[in-house]
Amino acid sequence: MRTHATYSIKHLTSFRYAPAVGETLMEVRLQPRSDTQQRCLAFSLEVSPKTNVMSYRDFYGNAVHHFDIPGRHDAVQVMSESTVEKLPRRNLADIPQSTWEELDELVFQGDYWEMLLPGQFTQSTPKLEKLRAELQLDRTGDPLTLLKQLSATLYDAFDYDPNATRVDSPIDDALDARSGVCQDFAHIMIALLRQVRIPCRYVSGYLYHGHENKDRSPESASHAWIEALLPGLGWVSFDPTNNLAGSERHLRVAIGRDYADVPPTRGVYKGEAASELSVLVTVAPSDAPLPEELPPAFVVRARPDPRVIDFRQQHEQQQQ
Repeated sequence: MRTHATYSIKHLTSFRYAPAVGETLMEVRLQPRSDTQQRCLAFSLEVSPKTNVMSYRDFYGNAVHHFDIPGRHDAVQVMSESTVEKLPRRNLADIPQSTWEELDELVFQGDYWEMLLPGQFTQSTPKLEKLRAELQLDRTGDPLTLLKQLSATLYDAFDYDPNATRVDSPIDDALDARSGVCQDFAHIMIALLRQVRIPCRYVSGYLYHGHENKDRSPESASHAWIEALLPGLGWVSFDPTNNLAGSERHLRVAIGRDYADVPPTRGVYKGEAASELSVLVTVAPSDAPLPEELPPAFVVRARPDPRVIDFRQQHEQQQQ
């Protein structure tokens, strides 16, 4: 009998500014969800400089924490710590395959229209249409088989390259480069699936990297994948970056139409300053000893944008 797996997660985000800035406003989505697939047993959030942190639930039920740091400062640090119990997933091979007609009936009876429409990062473009034609993607076979095949095809057709795109890159950048990060893989798969009328959504979270796993995505950053709606199964996870079906290693934090709904951090700062963002994520079984060496932090440097007249610069972290 398979037992539940429990993981400890630490997510450290650091922002540095030169020169100091006058104010920072930020919201974060870092608290893991509790649902039928997992339970968040503990969560804490620390912000430096010290400030009042408030929270609310967004439209999709994600926990959102937000804060304001007034006064001049040259750094902001956000540290979240979580303990998550992951429930054993269903074996897809043991469940009868559904038909396209059953999927259409499920969609007709439910309220899934938002997960069928294009989002900010999942717009259809001529290059996406070209890819769909190249893949000959259409409603053939059954929905589950199509999902498995598309995830494997994108894994083979696109390289993993953290330097190919940026956090705000449109879908065409990854299509041109035939490479990208998990954020791009998820957006491409979502955009293609919505064209064949499969409701699907973007998932922000973490992936546990065991020594025996050969994942392409790095262990030092947050992760992203997709969930598709299937009759009899509900929302089923697929990770095209690593060609995985959702597993006990996938820890969900937030869901939305695409990345625009669920960035781990989103904020603005007031001032004309160069900025540096560094992210360090560790995920380990809760009973495991602390690693002797931490993975390298993911670092992004940016100069002030001269197009921003009032000097309110934005900062978000790309999912790897």
